[in-house]
Amino acid sequence: MNHFVTRTIPEQALPDWKALQEIQICDNNEPLEPMSLSSSIKVYPAYHKMQIRHAISECFVRSSVFERLIEAEKLLPTGIHLVILDAWRPFPVQQYLFDTLMNLMEHANPELSPQQCNDKARNLVSPPSTDPKAPSPHLTGGSVDVTLCDQHGRLLNMGTLFDEASDDSWTAALERPALSKALQLAQQNRRLLYHAMTNAGFSNLASEWWHYDYGNQLWALATQQSCAFFGATRPSGIERLWQQQLQR
Repeated sequence: MNHFVTRTIPEQALPDWKALQEIQICDNNEPLEPMSLSSSIKVYPAYHKMQIRHAISECFVRSSVFERLIEAEKLLPTGIHLVILDAWRPFPVQQYLFDTLMNLMEHANPELSPQQCNDKARNLVSPPSTDPKAPSPHLTGGSVDVTLCDQHGRLLNMGTLFDEASDDSWTAALERPALSKALQLAQQNRRLLYHAMTNAGFSNLASEWWHYDYGNQLWALATQQSCAFFGATRPSGIERLWQQQLQR
């Protein structure tokens, strides 16, 4: 048995969002790299598969995030693989996800104020932001949504679905007694994912078992760094490439 499955996932608090926005960003301009070129890590761009408008068919991450994902993959037991569900996310997709969730919450919880709905929604989806001082995490290329699969590509039971709006989606939610056999297995799978990712240098968002960060403000806050080194970015298109070359 892998030693990760015997180690509990610690309880974590949500980030102090105000403190997060105050962390300075010193972008090191690392490029984005396509995860689909990895020979060992699986890529399943979930939002593109769901046919969400503006979602892309590739999962881009910063170079050092790519390296740490490879490290995390090596820490998993033989026959178990990382699956990347989402990484760099276009702003319109972030806007769509947050607006859709807010609309559903407002209708499901009419007793909540708009601010209460906003606070509840951001447990699952960060508010869309292109503010260079406080961009949405997935806009930085430092956030990844991940899960696990077996050697045949079958997704492992993690207790909830990816993006499920449930209290059980909190990373440590299954660290409780008297679980069913299915949830005991999900607990072990979450522990595998959590300890592989954190040992590779990632931080986890407490309300999402699938969400991990490196290099951006969420990671800097969680690891008590004075500065984040990933700000907002985007994949290089041909126009941007030619513009940079002509400027030189």
